[in-house]
Amino acid sequence: QVQLVESGGGSVQAGGSLRLSCAASRSVASNWCMGWFRQGPGKDREKVAQLDMVRRSSYAESMKDRFTIARNTAENTLYLQMNSLKPEDSGTYYCAAGDRMFGGSCFFGYWGQGAQVTVSS
Repeated sequence: QVQLVESGGGSVQAGGSLRLSCAASRSVASNWCMGWFRQGPGKDREKVAQLDMVRRSSYAESMKDRFTIARNTAENTLYLQMNSLKPEDSGTYYCAAGDRMFGGSCFFGYWGQGAQVTVSS
């Protein structure tokens, strides 16, 4: 059974940093896609960053210079380091995993419950 559990959310002032963690169950193999998505108030869910099945990272344009995705395979934990946070980064951040790709894109079939991030101005 696949389980993804996020932690590390919280409240921070603009310009601050947070690191999110996602503890994955053993069912999530080291060659799976893993990623972070977020959903702000009144907004659609958007992809923040991902690691594909060969560990290539990719980021949403507005976050690539501020956020870093990383994975500790030994601990089966995914991280998202977020720096220079802005109020518009506020929202619920979800960890996701998937065991397949289509046309070069990851398909995420498993999701965590989410972690709340609030950035105040």
